[in-house]
Amino acid sequence: MLYDSYQMQRTMLDAASAAATVGANWLASPMNPLAYTGFGPVAASALEVFAHAAQPYGKPSFGLETTRIGGREVAVTEEIVETRAFGRLLRFRRAGREGDPKLLIVAPMSGHFATLLRGTVERMLPAHDVHITDWADAKMVPLSEGVFDFDDYIDYVTGFLETMGKGTHVIAVCQPAVPVYAALALMAAAKNPCTPVSATLMGGPIDPSKAPTQVNDVATERPFSWFQKTVIMKVPMGYPGVGRRVYPGWVQLAGFMAMNLGNHMQSHWNLFKDIAGGDDESADGTKAFYEEYRSVADLDAAFYLQTVDVVFQRHLLPKGELMHRGVRVDPSRITTPLLAIEGECDDISGLGQTKAGLDMATGLPAADKRYYMAEGAGHYGIFNGSRWKTKIAPIVEDWIARYEASRARAPLAMVDMGGGD
Repeated sequence: MLYDSYQMQRTMLDAASAAATVGANWLASPMNPLAYTGFGPVAASALEVFAHAAQPYGKPSFGLETTRIGGREVAVTEEIVETRAFGRLLRFRRAGREGDPKLLIVAPMSGHFATLLRGTVERMLPAHDVHITDWADAKMVPLSEGVFDFDDYIDYVTGFLETMGKGTHVIAVCQPAVPVYAALALMAAAKNPCTPVSATLMGGPIDPSKAPTQVNDVATERPFSWFQKTVIMKVPMGYPGVGRRVYPGWVQLAGFMAMNLGNHMQSHWNLFKDIAGGDDESADGTKAFYEEYRSVADLDAAFYLQTVDVVFQRHLLPKGELMHRGVRVDPSRITTPLLAIEGECDDISGLGQTKAGLDMATGLPAADKRYYMAEGAGHYGIFNGSRWKTKIAPIVEDWIARYEASRARAPLAMVDMGGGD
């Protein structure tokens, strides 16, 4: 019933947003005498902020039509390589470019769409054949397709890597660091020929017991039964997935907004001032951020609950007790070189949570491990924005290049395990 109530409220907000847009346009119209008073522009700006905050947002597009390679513009087209019920493998094909290192970016299944990593994809495009996991919105998946759980996530990652074939590199951003890490161990133990050449783990909760954050506290301060009874709902009528048990994206969004409510209120106040002051560039930047941030997807209940249980409450991976379809995930079997990246100011995955993956991979030589701590970076700053583009991405590129080259020769020199910029 709660999801139905949300839908009713959403419908009313949609109408209110549309009305506010009409009002803002009328107040700002040069045909309206109020537009030449102090009241008109201020009221129009306020209505525009409200309309933007209240309007609905569907799945965004990547919108990456070109990339710059060797000083020239190269056309980019999205190509669906493989489609499964709960996600597809999306490739960004660059015109006339073949033979560059194959790269799979594994996007989080944590309420936002894969387009949250648009900046990550854009930065890696010039030198790599980039693919990404484009996860489905669970409310759009019919019940006939069954459920999707944590084990399925590992299977999807493994399957996509097998589709891409030998010689693939992988980047896991945030939440997928855990299932990707598990996939690396399982593929190596099975001697899978498509085991990745290198892996980069960015801000993921491999061991949440290290420097717990508010996200970890929320997952552990209540019993597992609370999550089952409180945040799991059924998809209402009007969607292909009607009746599916899900963790709604709007619940996740509300939680994230509440974590930094003061910052979000300040951002919207600044948006009002930018609109009223005619600073369109700043206003458009803020709008673009929130259009992406507020675009959310539902998660299948099985995946969400299993993640809460095995990752955040029982910490099965670092304990060596994580099982995948009856097989124990043994980190000591990992053969893929690991680069762990963390943000100094990350308030979602605390310092040490991702680095723990290096220590757990006891069978991996020290030369094949590297840790980088991005000074001053928050969670989103490690995969988006100027710090990602200028400081972090070059480290990832060097890591990939190192092992792309080493496929044909002996391992290179020891890699520094230190951090910092």
